[in-house]
Amino acid sequence: MTRDIVVVHSSDLHIEAEPTAPEWGGDGTRNLAMVLDAARRVEADLVLLVGDTFDSHRQPDDFIDRVAQMLAAAPMPVVLLPGNHDPIVMEAVYHRMRAPVGNLHVLGVTHEEAIVFPGLDLEVWGRAHRDYGDMAPFEHVRARRTRWQLAMAHGHYHPEPDRSTRLRPAWLIGDAELAATKSDYIALGHWNRALSVGHAALRAYYSGSPDYAGTVNVVRFTAAGKVRVAREAL
Repeated sequence: MTRDIVVVHSSDLHIEAEPTAPEWGGDGTRNLAMVLDAARRVEADLVLLVGDTFDSHRQPDDFIDRVAQMLAAAPMPVVLLPGNHDPIVMEAVYHRMRAPVGNLHVLGVTHEEAIVFPGLDLEVWGRAHRDYGDMAPFEHVRARRTRWQLAMAHGHYHPEPDRSTRLRPAWLIGDAELAATKSDYIALGHWNRALSVGHAALRAYYSGSPDYAGTVNVVRFTAAGKVRVAREAL
């Protein structure tokens, strides 16, 4: 690859057929539309949606079809990681998409835990939420197979997680687990605000939700081997 690779990272879109936020103007797909528009503006090669894309699985079929059509119209692949609001349960919206969406890759559904994009020499991997219970997003790590590797996880960052008590937040992610991934960029979801966590060299970032943060993360992998992270206003 002799050019830069551009990836847009967002999370916690919480799209739904009947949004509770009045500023959405009754359009439950607004957050998704803003993210995809930003990806087009920056000419992204790939979009990452890191959990809670849907607020819940209680969505009517016509709404799911509308979302599928929006994703299918995106000019780049979209990799989606199910989160704690939209885990891979029997009634998951991902099993109810009637129209094929060839550019949508759902970890845990279309791919077990990783997908390789050979033309970009890039792999994206992550552990999907499969139910509403607790889980360790980075319980296992994945050996590098490509030049660039991106890890995805939906959960709470805590430098030194204490999993000995149920009073602690669930879905914990710690510094040691972030470091163990050895990934070039770690895309995190579950927090509404955009934030870099852990040691700067880890490149672990929350994107924040579009309606709260007002931005997406734009990750640029340069032909020279550098990784640059910026935020694009929505």
